Amino acid sequence: MRPKILLVDDREDNLMSMEAILAPDGYALVKASSGSQALKILLSEIDFALILMDVKMPNLNGFETAALIYEREKLKHIPIIFITANNYGEENIYKGYRMGAIDYIYKPINSDLLRAKVSVLVDLYRKNHRLIEQEKRLTIINRNLEMEVTERKASEERVKELNRQLLENIALLESANRDLDRFAFMASHDLQEPLRKIRTFSDLLFVKYQSVLDNPAVNYINRIQNAAVRMQTLISDILAFSRINNEKDTFVHYNLNLILQEAMDELDATIQEKKASIQIQELPSIDVNPGLMRPLFENLLSNALKYSKKDEHPVIDIRSEIITATTSNKEPVKYCRIYVQDNGIGFDQVYAEQIFDMFRRLHVHSEFEGTGIGLTLCKKIVEKHNGFISVQSKVNKGSTFIISLPVHQPNVESSGNTQEDDPTLLMLGKK
Repeated sequence: MRPKILLVDDREDNLMSMEAILAPDGYALVKASSGSQALKILLSEIDFALILMDVKMPNLNGFETAALIYEREKLKHIPIIFITANNYGEENIYKGYRMGAIDYIYKPINSDLLRAKVSVLVDLYRKNHRLIEQEKRLTIINRNLEMEVTERKASEERVKELNRQLLENIALLESANRDLDRFAFMASHDLQEPLRKIRTFSDLLFVKYQSVLDNPAVNYINRIQNAAVRMQTLISDILAFSRINNEKDTFVHYNLNLILQEAMDELDATIQEKKASIQIQELPSIDVNPGLMRPLFENLLSNALKYSKKDEHPVIDIRSEIITATTSNKEPVKYCRIYVQDNGIGFDQVYAEQIFDMFRRLHVHSEFEGTGIGLTLCKKIVEKHNGFISVQSKVNKGSTFIISLPVHQPNVESSGNTQEDDPTLLMLGKK
């Protein structure tokens, strides 16, 4: 922006002379031929770097014009240099300063002196203008910061309130979960007795009166017995899930091959019946809760056997690897990744997350028996070990369950069985 200078003189030749001196410096020059005209200009324009004004003018002289200019608050920042041909003496000079003048220039005008004084004042004007603009920006920034601080404080208060509510909700949920676990355990436990009576009396009814019962009656008894078996299995699974929830997070360094062997021994009859081939690569010893790892392996093996193809013998491949992963704290943690792969019927990968939900089944009871709790138990056991479980599957191509468990756990008690060359391991290639 070009600095503006107001030239006030009643003589045109004086105005032209000042214009000729100052124009080469690139100033925007505004001319007024009287004090009244100068006041009129200043009504609409106030952004002048300075005013050069003749003292001796008709009607309103320079002193009177200056006094009227400085009555307006918005004009008090504009410096005035008086142009005069007379030496009025110290008293009159003091009067000019009292009216607001900052300097005097005597006629005939020394062009170099005029340009020098104007240059100094224009430079001050520019610096002051920059300071004013900077002050405005700082004011805006400060206002924005105040608003941001206010909003942040409000947000912090909202976050504190939400955290408080969250903690309360967590406490309520934990209490509710404990109550639900106790209820599930007690309800399932109390259901065992009447269920045993149903099975016992239906068996007695069938054995004692089967000779006098017609076929529909026998069929009804069989349906009662099958329903009782399914219900007992469901109760057992619910009890197992409740026990896992209440299990302490304590671990020992244990040989996984021994746990896997125990699970296979439990399923030996089904393995023989299905003529299954189980191929195992030796597993490592890691920190685990053996009491929880056995039902994990049992459920995964049972699943692979159950969902095998009707026209093909089950083939189950179990292998492992040690990997290193980086935690959120950027600390490396070793994991044992176990793969349980089968050649069964598989399923669509879109259900890979849903199959771990409680009571979630992809097949009806008439096709495959089960309660829909087994994989939920597996997920719970893995989470108890601070690990992860996932599955990859394709329809008619089989499934691969992937379990990732930390090699080392907190709260490790005295070491468990870690014999790497245990004789029982020779039996792992069971057919």
